[in-house]
Amino acid sequence: MEDKDIIALYWERSERAIEETDSKYGKLCRSISMGIVDDRRDSEEVINDSWLALWNSLPPQWPKLFKAYVCRIVKNLSLKKFTYTHALKRKCAYEQSLEELDDCAGHGNAVDDEVMKEELVKVVNCFLDSLSENNRNIFLERYWFVLPLEEIARRNGITKKTASMRLSRIREQLKKYLRKEGYDI
Repeated sequence: MEDKDIIALYWERSERAIEETDSKYGKLCRSISMGIVDDRRDSEEVINDSWLALWNSLPPQWPKLFKAYVCRIVKNLSLKKFTYTHALKRKCAYEQSLEELDDCAGHGNAVDDEVMKEELVKVVNCFLDSLSENNRNIFLERYWFVLPLEEIARRNGITKKTASMRLSRIREQLKKYLRKEGYDI
């Protein structure tokens, strides 16, 4: 079923909308959630809460990119659940993926200002636009969708080691790009 048809079901208040969303994006959403909360039961709770959040936000919203809208809700609720249940107990895939980006993110409070944050987002988006589609997908799969290296390798038809090496090179490119744009790394 097409995204616009699923959204239309939400607007009609048809419970089938949730079934269709789960059918189309459930596996991806569970993967994102598991990568963050690292617990099957917590992940299922997040997914159920996400479907409720979708139900409550559609209407009045009509998202242009339904997949991204759904994934954003799942990611945000997963982060809330993680914060609530994992008070620095152990590292999950989400923490590990963020640690990989530490060298690119810079240090200090230079990004605390809201304007600086918006500018940094624009710069990172420009960097992502400069990548090949394959490398951009690998980067987003790791750092947005929080997929494990094994899953990234499988999806892209490469080995885990190759995926790891590409991500390392992309992070290095990001670091150089940010320096060139005037960010102190």
